Amino acid sequence: MIQKENPFQVVVNDGVYQFNLGKSDIEAIDFDIHKSHQKILIGNKYYDVEIVEESSKVYKITLDGLTYKVNIVDKYDQLANSLGLKSNVEKKQNNIKSPMPGLVIDVLVKEGDTVQKGEPLIILEAMKMENILKAATEVKIKKVLVEKGKAVEKNTTLIEFE
Repeated sequence: MIQKENPFQVVVNDGVYQFNLGKSDIEAIDFDIHKSHQKILIGNKYYDVEIVEESSKVYKITLDGLTYKVNIVDKYDQLANSLGLKSNVEKKQNNIKSPMPGLVIDVLVKEGDTVQKGEPLIILEAMKMENILKAATEVKIKKVLVEKGKAVEKNTTLIEFE
């Protein structure tokens, strides 16, 4: 039986690496992206790897104490890029909505602020847990629609962006 290859691109910091993985290659990888800290074997050496941050195929990892930004680009992402289409991750974000009902513990931005991707915007308490809502991309705050201490329902628009 012919084994189909799976073309991948991995962007590490600014370096682009391309490779193909077959089914047996994928099965041989002993790496669980759901564990934040683990050891991996590369060649004859074990490395300590910790996933520091993740968001939709983009990971910030430390490998033996050095930090790397790793972006996984599968064949569908590559096809979209070749057709001039941008992935959902790169779409302009117009607002941020409450992902669940909760209580606004803190609003960390104000109108006119420009925030970077990953920067915290609001702390929302839900089910006795604090959830930090972060910017998905670099954005400028147009309007803050909630205030500290107020309860919000699911899908309530909390902040509008320019």
